[in-house]
Amino acid sequence: MPGDDDSLLLDTLSRVRLREMLTEMRGRIEQMTSSREHFDALLEAMLTVSSGLDLAATLRRIVDAAIGLVDCRYGALGVLNHRGDRLQDFVHTGIDDSTRALIGNLPTGHGLLGLLIDHPTPLRLTNLTEHPASCGFPAHHPPMRTFLGVPIRIRGQVYGNLYLTDKAAHRSFTEDDEHLIQALAAAAGIAIDNARHFEQARQRQRWQQATSDIRGELLAAIDPSEVLDLIARRARHLAGADHVFIARPDDLDQAAADVTTLTVTAYAGEDPGMPGMRIGVDDTATGRVYRTGHLIQVPDIGDAGPHGPALLLPLRAAVDSVTGVLVLVRALGREPFDERQLPLAAAFADQAALALKLADDQRQLTALSLIADRDRIARDLHDHVIQRLFAHGLNLQSAQARTRAPETQDRLSEMIDDVQDIITDVRTAIFDLHGGAGDGFALRSALAAIITEQTGESGIHTSVRMAGPLSAVTGPLADHAEAVLREALSNVVHHAHAHHVDVIVSVDDDLTICVTDDGIGLPDTIARSGLRNLTTRAEQAGGTCTLTTPTTGGTRLTWTAPLPEG
Repeated sequence: MPGDDDSLLLDTLSRVRLREMLTEMRGRIEQMTSSREHFDALLEAMLTVSSGLDLAATLRRIVDAAIGLVDCRYGALGVLNHRGDRLQDFVHTGIDDSTRALIGNLPTGHGLLGLLIDHPTPLRLTNLTEHPASCGFPAHHPPMRTFLGVPIRIRGQVYGNLYLTDKAAHRSFTEDDEHLIQALAAAAGIAIDNARHFEQARQRQRWQQATSDIRGELLAAIDPSEVLDLIARRARHLAGADHVFIARPDDLDQAAADVTTLTVTAYAGEDPGMPGMRIGVDDTATGRVYRTGHLIQVPDIGDAGPHGPALLLPLRAAVDSVTGVLVLVRALGREPFDERQLPLAAAFADQAALALKLADDQRQLTALSLIADRDRIARDLHDHVIQRLFAHGLNLQSAQARTRAPETQDRLSEMIDDVQDIITDVRTAIFDLHGGAGDGFALRSALAAIITEQTGESGIHTSVRMAGPLSAVTGPLADHAEAVLREALSNVVHHAHAHHVDVIVSVDDDLTICVTDDGIGLPDTIARSGLRNLTTRAEQAGGTCTLTTPTTGGTRLTWTAPLPEG
């Protein structure tokens, strides 16, 4: 927000301009007013209305000062909309809250109020109900008789009108009253202008702060989807919108000319059906902005349901590159977005798009760095670890050939087999590292998690071996693998009464999952119901599922399926 120095500067400028105006008008005001007392009261009122920089409070002070200046019961200040043909805001005093609630909607600029809008000149009436433009009062509205209306101008443009009714003691407003309120209206214009400048500076600071926050969140490696939601929430708050959504193509690398639909990937508002909604690019305002890259404002929009005024902003990381559309929407019947907010919102959208692009570039660099690290590790494993394991295996074979003790030979044979298994596992890891996408690691981690989940608290000793390029197992087959292993281990833990279970997952031309336990075997009822799901999955994947009994006892489940083509 603007600092104290900004407030002090604007307040000082306000008082300087007010003093200059008073100097110019002093002689004329003294001639127009009937007493020095009137002039002092006017001066006090002018100083009061210019004593702050909050716009809403300034409007309220103007109405209160006007009532006190001419001694009347009711007062109001109507602010014109951006077209200047109706009232956008209506600040009033003199009517209590309960009566205000009974009256209903505030005036929008009809009858006498509309006359002042169409003809912005002072209007003084002894009985406002007798004027041809009067359209009467709504139910529960207090009766009003005398009337004084004066326009408020800012830099030559009518900002709104000041309305006063029911002068005290049933008197009529005088010419002096009119001159006093005209002078007050001139001071009010200066005060409102300063308050608006301050409000614009504060709005600019808020938009800039929101942009900085979003940039910081993205560069802090936060999930981009969360940052898109943050962009939508901030834009909704800053622009006073009812709905804000971000629509982007499903494939950001696809050429804009080939994109036919956009998807709502982020949303802020109260419509639960909007997230995930698809919007056609042809014949929609959202699609037009995506294709042209130009900001547009429309009086109503139906791209995501019937709504009122909308501001559509392209998300541009470069002049000729649009990655999505930020859409700010208000409800039907609400005012369009203030044109002074358009450049702020456009800059916010551009900065948000740039931050998204930088974050995406940063993630790609991180991915490339990870791939480079994987390649280096793979080379080191191949050039150093495997060679040393080979040498170790040869030494063990040499020692086995020299020894004559059967027990020692058996032990050395087991060690040689272990070395061969380790070499196979290292080669599998090298293959997965070179895969780059990380699918092998993802599946390996998922299967390891399932084994821990199912057997971790069971007391069953578990041995696991995974061999081959697990990175080749993707999509539905990977889903099948996880489900099969989970169900097989669940049967072992709950029904086999086993002490040991071996899990082998191997990949060559087929994916094979083999789960062997030393338990009592599965009951027929369990075998029939448990195998049904596993067999169905095997058939869906084009494979087989068998249940056998090893010579040592227990149960062996073997599930196989061919790898997907390509």
